[in-house]
Amino acid sequence: MTVQKPKTMTKLIVGLGNPGKQYERTRHNAGYLAVDFLAKELKLKWREDKKLGASIVRADKIILAKPTKLMNNSGSVVTRLLKHFNIPQKNLTVVYDDVDLPLGELRLREKGSSAGHKGMQSVIDQLQTTNLSRLKIGIGSPNIDTAEFVLRQFTAKEMTAVKAVLPQVIEMLL
Repeated sequence: MTVQKPKTMTKLIVGLGNPGKQYERTRHNAGYLAVDFLAKELKLKWREDKKLGASIVRADKIILAKPTKLMNNSGSVVTRLLKHFNIPQKNLTVVYDDVDLPLGELRLREKGSSAGHKGMQSVIDQLQTTNLSRLKIGIGSPNIDTAEFVLRQFTAKEMTAVKAVLPQVIEMLL
C-alpha cells in the first residue's frame, strides 16, 4: 500500500504599498520592502501583470505579489490574485506597515480588524472577512499627522532598523 503525501498548497504573500518612485522608501511601503527582500533571497525577478494589477514572482509553492494600484485600493487586486491562481483565503498572508507597533517590531496575526489601516481595510472589505493572516511591520508612532508620517521616507536610521528584521520575515512566512 502506497501512502500519498498531502499536497502542499501554494501560498500567496501580498506586500502592501504604493507604486511609483515617489513612494519607494516611504514607511507606508514596508510591505513592499518585505516581499522585495523575500524575492531577492529566493533569487526571483519581478514581472508586472497588468491584467491582475500586480507585480508578481513565483517560486515552487509561493507567489509573492505587490499590487500596482494605490494602497487603499489593494483589496480588488488581492481578490483577483486569489481567483486567478485558485488559492484559498487561508493560504493568503498580507504584509503591511503598522504605526501602532514600535519601529522594526513584527507581529503575525491570523485574524483581526484593520485597526484603521486603509490598505488592509480594502482587503477585508473585498474578501468580506477579518479572518485573514497578516504580518505587520512596526514603523513607529507618528509625532505628526498619521497620513503625512506614513508617506514620508524612512530616515537612514529607521531603514537600517527595518532591514535588520527582514530576515525574520522569511522565518515567519515560509
